[in-house]
Amino acid sequence: MNTIAKQAVAAARELSAAVDRLKFQSPVAYVYNPLAYAWTPHELYLAKHAASRKRVMFLGMNPGPFGMAQTGVPFGEIAAVRDWIGVSSDVAQPKKIHPKRPIEGFACTRSEVSGRRLWGLFAERFGTAEKFFEDHFVANYCPLAFMDEGGRNLTPDKFPAADADPLYAVCDEHLRALVSALKPEWVIGVGDFAEKRAREALEGMNVQFGKVLHPSPASPAANRGWSAAATKQLKALGIWK
Repeated sequence: MNTIAKQAVAAARELSAAVDRLKFQSPVAYVYNPLAYAWTPHELYLAKHAASRKRVMFLGMNPGPFGMAQTGVPFGEIAAVRDWIGVSSDVAQPKKIHPKRPIEGFACTRSEVSGRRLWGLFAERFGTAEKFFEDHFVANYCPLAFMDEGGRNLTPDKFPAADADPLYAVCDEHLRALVSALKPEWVIGVGDFAEKRAREALEGMNVQFGKVLHPSPASPAANRGWSAAATKQLKALGIWK
């Protein structure tokens, strides 16, 4: 592992330990930290693809239940991670598991639509993962997945300040460390929340900001052709030709 990848790995380890110390109030009842139980594939992802300076870093919000929560890789739709990104390994278990949200790792049969759309666009445009990762990278702002008592997915953009502020503080610190290691020219938020957090966390650093539409199936605009919309946004920013 080279120096850049080692910096990324060290930053991820620090983030994992920091978020494990946080406490969250109701309605949060379950917290999954894939940087702990899915550390092996996450470290493989960083060792393989965070080993060079990047021009563009895409930043998501936090893990989806059938993506990074299963694979440890941002937007980690199983087939994309295993077959295109080239990462696969055993995954352990969170400390406290909701019966409706089992962690099956790479045996999970559910598809993460956001991840399928995101990595699908990159595969279509670049062909190979190696070509994409030459000067692009994908990270998540927050590494934790949150659920209420019923197993419903919760996102940190809806948290009260008492929970959000300490979480944002450690996530901001990690993002600064990752940007210091990879030195991207651009940080592109995947959705409004990620762009806003990036602008706040990285204020004063030598980086440009932009955003693309979030590929979530909950977004009517994304369901009308996410790939074309995101490509148009990246071309408008001058990032893609």
